[in-house]
Amino acid sequence: MKINLIHLIRIVRHGWKNIWLHKLRSFLTVLGIVFGVASVIAMLAIGEGASYEARKMIESLGSNNIIIRSVKLPSDAKTQQASTLGVYGLTDRDFRKLETIPSVVKIIPAWEMEEDVWCYGKTISARIIGTLPEYKDVMNLSIKTGRYFDEVELQKSEPVAIIGSTVRTSLFPVEDPIGKTIKIKSSYFKVIGIAGEKVFAGASESFMAEDANIAVYIPLTTTRLFFGEYEVKRGPGGVSSWERNWVQYHRFILQVAETDKILTTASLISDVLSQTHKKQDYQIIVPLELLRQAEKTKRIFNIVLGSIAAISLIVGGIGIMNIMLAIVTERTREIGIRRAVGAKKRDIINQFLTESVILSASGGIIGVLLGILIPRIVTKFAGMMTLITPWSVLLSFTISVAVGITFGIYPARKAADLDPIQALRYE
Repeated sequence: MKINLIHLIRIVRHGWKNIWLHKLRSFLTVLGIVFGVASVIAMLAIGEGASYEARKMIESLGSNNIIIRSVKLPSDAKTQQASTLGVYGLTDRDFRKLETIPSVVKIIPAWEMEEDVWCYGKTISARIIGTLPEYKDVMNLSIKTGRYFDEVELQKSEPVAIIGSTVRTSLFPVEDPIGKTIKIKSSYFKVIGIAGEKVFAGASESFMAEDANIAVYIPLTTTRLFFGEYEVKRGPGGVSSWERNWVQYHRFILQVAETDKILTTASLISDVLSQTHKKQDYQIIVPLELLRQAEKTKRIFNIVLGSIAAISLIVGGIGIMNIMLAIVTERTREIGIRRAVGAKKRDIINQFLTESVILSASGGIIGVLLGILIPRIVTKFAGMMTLITPWSVLLSFTISVAVGITFGIYPARKAADLDPIQALRYE
């Protein structure tokens, strides 16, 4: 074992010496491996980061929740005149119907509007959300400071509010907002809590766009008392054009007891709402289904990225094979001399295969370093989350070494199969 180890060290040192004699050529040879390994790590890091953010946003909606949101159809917006009242969305009738579904444990309604929030001459546009005390637990809303409103305040329609972190820093950059008063439209509300910093979902049509940072939560009965059930929006005509809509509820959050009944419950909800609505002015969002789709998309994404990176590594392997064949030709006379003094075929194979592996492993190491650096640059300048996993680094480096062995076998065998007499005569 000791003799074999010494022999291996001698082969590696000799191989490294031969490679180092042609530094530029060796570097250009391993560029394919470098870019292949770096692309594997970087692309998987970007993919993992995007997938992680998507999963967190979906999970924040509640894996056992089903969310129904009111949707104003584009056709309604086009036909509605400035003086008319639009009617759409979820109603009390829907609420009573959905309560009868056996698998639904709890239904939390929510009414929302976009409005400016004022305090001490400062203002910020925020989403005002009127809901129930259970909303905090169902939607995983954390309270950083203070408390959430309770059932008593809901019953009494108390003018209390919980503000998001961005609302807090905009209106109260220095002082503690607890106990202070904010103004929404012409009404005043007492701040009793600050919501923890958390993004519930992306602001796309397929998600329930809600950011706790720019939200103000108040009791549902308070919104009814102060703002009614009407939403007023500025239309395309500017100040002279206003759009008025009557919406009882903007959202229902339904909590299902058992995870395996979520998809069945969603189907029942669709059947119930299709009976109570002449037009589909609602959208059913199933976070669990979205989570499964995100996982499926991630797998497809990884396969595509892996295929692209595999092509890069194959190209790099072909480059190594090409240069090793050239080296065999250059060192034909050396091979003849070694065979003449007693070197066996396996010694020649081991020598050239070792040099091939050194090339690919060196490229793999450089590629790993570059692959770790690229995601950091992307995160810093593009603001995208990246997540480097140990298995991607290990996998890419292992593949780079395997490429060196695979594409180094043929040149090594060709060198070993040279006729010693002909090799000695080669000029």
